[in-house]
Amino acid sequence: MTITAEQTAWFQETFAQLVDNVEQVVLGKRHVIELAFTAMISEGHLLLEDFPGTGKTSLARAMGQSVQGTSTRIQFTPDLLPGDVTGITVYDQRRGEFEFHQGPVFANILLADEINRASPKTQSALLEVMEEGHVTVDGVTRPVGVPFLVVATQNPVEQAGTYRLPEAQLDRFLLKTSLGYPDHASTVRILEGTGTVRREVEPVITPQGVVSMADVARDVYLNPLVLDYIARIVEATRLATEVRLGVSVRGAIALTKASKTWAVAHGRGYVTPDDVKALAESVLAHRLILDPEAEFDGVTAGAVIGQVMLDTMPPSQRDAV
Repeated sequence: MTITAEQTAWFQETFAQLVDNVEQVVLGKRHVIELAFTAMISEGHLLLEDFPGTGKTSLARAMGQSVQGTSTRIQFTPDLLPGDVTGITVYDQRRGEFEFHQGPVFANILLADEINRASPKTQSALLEVMEEGHVTVDGVTRPVGVPFLVVATQNPVEQAGTYRLPEAQLDRFLLKTSLGYPDHASTVRILEGTGTVRREVEPVITPQGVVSMADVARDVYLNPLVLDYIARIVEATRLATEVRLGVSVRGAIALTKASKTWAVAHGRGYVTPDDVKALAESVLAHRLILDPEAEFDGVTAGAVIGQVMLDTMPPSQRDAV
């Protein structure tokens, strides 16, 4: 099934409106905002790793405000318990029965601030809900709602009192990116408008609208040659000499979904090899586990993905359409 020109135009216009809306709060970072909404519409999750004060929390909050749903925030700390995330069952003495109290995970957008400060036990409380969209507490499974997006942040510099995210959890983040510091022009705009820069934005779309956008993205045409290209990229990461653990099948699926969303967001009802190239590092790099010797030599996951992309021959644009 392919999408119509009308669906493509509606998707592109709505996507641009969402990005414009958030850019009122996070100035000069349009590409990162586009990646963030790509993760949401591709039914994935977003990991932001950056220095303090770059706008990670502002981005997540503005995304939540742009979607007319519910958004919650958890400040991860070492003493946070799994029940603080998922919710707990409490005995009601007046009614003589147990009652479930929902945790902050029951929302459309969950901001997991400084996720690497919580213990592995608490971090693992998110594994089920990130993959399956529901939580199981005391043997009862409860859905958290649709759409559901986890926007997690972590500080790459301050490592005291932090825990490395488990590989299984990293693999559940569809995209990993960073905002970085704004350029000079954006910094001047921020300083000039300290009293006028918006901190609150109006909703652009309903949760059901996001679901409709996801349905459109799912039907974007993907040529078998492009699928073969994605598969060859993923297989090449497993054979790279600097890599101890390459990209999983989940990672290949994530790149496929994200490429479809990226294509239709830029006005096309089909995926090109350039869409795959544009997203490969953001989708795949955080899934790699490098060989310790390669890490010691200064090799980065991003550099490995860059080399893989250079070594993997894409199909011609003409054949791939």
